[in-house]
Amino acid sequence: MGNLDGKIAVVTGSAQGIGYGSAKVLAQHGATVILVDFAEAVKDTAEELKQMGLKADWRRCDVSKLDEVQETVDDIIKQYGRIDILHNNAGVNRRVRFEDLDVKTRDFIFGVNIYGVWNMTKAVYPYMMKEKYGRIIITSSVTGVKVVDEGQTTYAMTKGAVLSLAKALAYEAGPYGITVNAILPGWVRTPKVEQVAADSRPEDPEGAMRDMAGFIPLGRLCRVEEIGDLVAFLASDDAKYITGTEMVIDGGSTLPETFNILHA
Repeated sequence: MGNLDGKIAVVTGSAQGIGYGSAKVLAQHGATVILVDFAEAVKDTAEELKQMGLKADWRRCDVSKLDEVQETVDDIIKQYGRIDILHNNAGVNRRVRFEDLDVKTRDFIFGVNIYGVWNMTKAVYPYMMKEKYGRIIITSSVTGVKVVDEGQTTYAMTKGAVLSLAKALAYEAGPYGITVNAILPGWVRTPKVEQVAADSRPEDPEGAMRDMAGFIPLGRLCRVEEIGDLVAFLASDDAKYITGTEMVIDGGSTLPETFNILHA
């Protein structure tokens, strides 16, 4: 621990789930972490981290709105002087078959998953250029990049888009000492995934979770803190020569060519 001492980190979509795990681990490694989320719960999450003795702050922000993002980033810079680490994690999903997808839903998903990442990066990037230093980590997904499922056309498209952004920006950012990488999580035990399990099998949600894990070679879902471990590595000097990469963290879930039905 401690390899991020003195660093200032911003994590979006951090009121819960992967963003919470990332913020927690970054702070455990010594960073001061500003949690950014549209949900009011972001304040309570930041306070929870403070109760653990970690350095945390928070801002409420709709990342789909560039003016709001710029105001938030400028305010963070005013208070902390710089932003060393940006984890673009905020994301939403709606499982709708393509023929049933309406424009409002499409634009909502695009707004957070694509424009949100673009907006936050656009606002932070000039400050990193000025400092000649920065670590940008973008949460993509195995969905759309490695695998797909029914009702995921729009979500998959957005996750492919932000992976492409990471690669293209890494090329431009290199001369400024800024690295840009994407992480591709598989099944992670987040409140959203727990809700999916509860909705699909209300009489036995834990059984549903075990069945999800049954198709993963490591036999379990990822913990949010394990995503945080990867983010902290990419944010550290241990990864200073890694940029433009896509790092899958899925317990091997994308390895099987077919479901294991023949051996059931």
